Amino acid sequence: MDTVLELKGATKDFRGVYAIKGIDLKLRRGEVHAILGENGAGKSTLMKTLAGVYPLSAGEILIDGKPVVIETPAAALKKGIAMVFQETNLVSSMTVAQNIYLGEERFMNRLRGLYIRAQTFLLSMKFNVDPTALVSTLGAAQRQMVEVARAAHHAAKVIIFDEPTATLTPEEKHYFFGLVHRLKEQGISVLFISHALEEALQHSDTITILRDGEKVATGPTSTFTREKIIQAMIGRGLSEELYGARKGRELPIRKAKRKILSVNNLSMVNVVRNTSFSVYDRQVTGMFGLVGAGRTETMKVVAGALKRNFFHGGEIRFMGRPVRYRIPRPAMRDGIVYVTEDRKLDGFFETMSIAENIQIGDLANGSNPVSVVSTAQARKLAEHWTRSLQIRAIDSSAKVIELSGGNQQKVVIAKSLIQKPRLIIFDEPTRGVDVGSIVEIHNLINRLADDGIAVVLISSYLPEILSLSDRILVARKGQIVEEMNAGEATEEKIMYAAVH
Repeated sequence: MDTVLELKGATKDFRGVYAIKGIDLKLRRGEVHAILGENGAGKSTLMKTLAGVYPLSAGEILIDGKPVVIETPAAALKKGIAMVFQETNLVSSMTVAQNIYLGEERFMNRLRGLYIRAQTFLLSMKFNVDPTALVSTLGAAQRQMVEVARAAHHAAKVIIFDEPTATLTPEEKHYFFGLVHRLKEQGISVLFISHALEEALQHSDTITILRDGEKVATGPTSTFTREKIIQAMIGRGLSEELYGARKGRELPIRKAKRKILSVNNLSMVNVVRNTSFSVYDRQVTGMFGLVGAGRTETMKVVAGALKRNFFHGGEIRFMGRPVRYRIPRPAMRDGIVYVTEDRKLDGFFETMSIAENIQIGDLANGSNPVSVVSTAQARKLAEHWTRSLQIRAIDSSAKVIELSGGNQQKVVIAKSLIQKPRLIIFDEPTRGVDVGSIVEIHNLINRLADDGIAVVLISSYLPEILSLSDRILVARKGQIVEEMNAGEATEEKIMYAAVH
């Protein structure tokens, strides 16, 4: 296979701090090339230089052996490079079909014809998305599928995927990698960033590993193992730490002292249906279910982000008293905090600094009644949480949009923890997070439960549910259909309950 894309000495710095430095990379025609590394290793920055988001500070890009300058994403697309970003970049007020064909509108558009074309195209990729639906009504998984469809539609020479499967179910992942292999058969090259090492080992031809902005290893996938990848990424092995705590039963199941939350016959439209469950302090309550099971919606009702049915909506009791939150702020004041699954959409203000975002968390729960913001106090809080959660940034004045995905997630968690919750709900807390940060977030969740806080963990990854949870709730079609403790739970039992 001949080389379609090449990087020579690729370097990019922000305010004198190198994000990537001196990276050489070759991509052959029809090759699937995985880029691996911790958050902050420079993976997304490297890909964004190819996609025209950032200009290189030094080095050059060659396409088909010829040096090129890529200044904008539109210029990259014209040169045959399309990118699907980690956080979706769709126009929420437009339909699925309009997003797929955005920029290709004719003088006279016929929507019916556009929808038929989009439906045919989506079915060819086996993506179950309604082309007439507004993007604002789609869940995270379906928005990701629209992004994938839009990139595939442009028929580029190179398609870059940044965490493409982070929001997809196992079945959707199967279809996605089927699409990747079809692109490969057509001679299209694929670069993809993934924190799921098994995906890289199973579906790529070549693996390149970055650490601290530099390339530390590259070669055919057949020469790598999971342990070898982890050691290259962080300089040490993590196999025993990662997803191994309760799975190996080394840790005892925590004993609850008090029922913190009681939900009875909760209903919300057709998404949550007469569901009942309880949450206790000093425990991690895992909540598993496939996409559409109503896990997120159930806990958003508890946190006041969604409203239950006015009539026959059920009952929620928090700390022994009935509550009915219509907005999140009263819930936060009472000690209920929800850490969103979509950090870009709901988690932070991207153009504000780390300090400003964390300070907003302090203001949100009403602990500062006059809402007076001290710059020195904001900086002090930010420095404390930056150290506690090991947020990697130049300083606390750095804008959150400048951080890697994992460090953005840590800012969201810091903004939530500063509110001193009694019940904290983590919705997919390690989605799009590297293996090193996964261990840090898992340790944090365990510490919170050990300190007496009630923790709810919503996750689509069974090893994560099994390694962290003391009790496991399984959701299906808007209801909690099964409850089991960590000692009796297995992947087979949980998946059976979720499907049947």
